[in-house]
Amino acid sequence: MENCYKTAKFITSIVDLKDSPLPHLEEILFVGKSNVGKSSLINALANQKALAFTSKTPGHTRLLNYFMIDNSFYFVDSPGYGFSAKKDIDYEFYGKIFDSYFTDNANLKLIVFLLDSRHLPTQDDQDFYIYLKHFSYPYIIAMTKCDKLNQSEKAKIYKNLDLGLNETISKDQVILTSSKNKDSLGFLKQRIDSALRR
Repeated sequence: MENCYKTAKFITSIVDLKDSPLPHLEEILFVGKSNVGKSSLINALANQKALAFTSKTPGHTRLLNYFMIDNSFYFVDSPGYGFSAKKDIDYEFYGKIFDSYFTDNANLKLIVFLLDSRHLPTQDDQDFYIYLKHFSYPYIIAMTKCDKLNQSEKAKIYKNLDLGLNETISKDQVILTSSKNKDSLGFLKQRIDSALRR
C-alpha cells in the first residue's frame, strides 16, 4: 500500500466557490481548528515538506488553498477556526467562506475533519462538527499528533471524542494519524482513495 501520493502542486487560493480552479476535479477538504496540523498532514500525504505552508501562528491560513494531487483531484486546505484577536469578525469571514464552499459543491467527495488527539474537543470543535454534518457530505475524523501520546492517552481518544462532540462516534469514522507515521498516512490515503472511487 502506497503511503503517499506521487505528485502534488499548489494551484490557487480562493474565497468563493465560483472562483474554483479549472479543470473542475474531485476535491478532498481538510478542516479543523487553527494549528491542528492540517498543513503538516497535507505535506506528509504529498511527501513534500513545504507544499502547504505551516506556521506556529494560529490563523495563518485565511483562504481555501487548492493543491492538485497526481493530476487527478484536489486537496483543499481551509482556514482554521477558533482563533482570532477579533474573533467576531473572523467567524463572519470564515462563515462566508464555508457557506460558499459547502453549498451545492458536486466536486466535494470527502471532508477530513481534524482534531488534536492530545485534547478534548472544544465547543468550537463541536459547533463546527454540527455545522459540517448539516450539509451531509461524507466525512472522517482524523485525530492528529498521535505520535505525541502514550498508550494510556491513546486509549482515551474515543471516550474524549464522545464527550467533546456530545454523541457516540463510530470508530469506523475515526483515523488516528501522525504526519510522522507512514502507516497512519497509508490508512488515511486508503480512505481518501475509497471516497474518490465512489
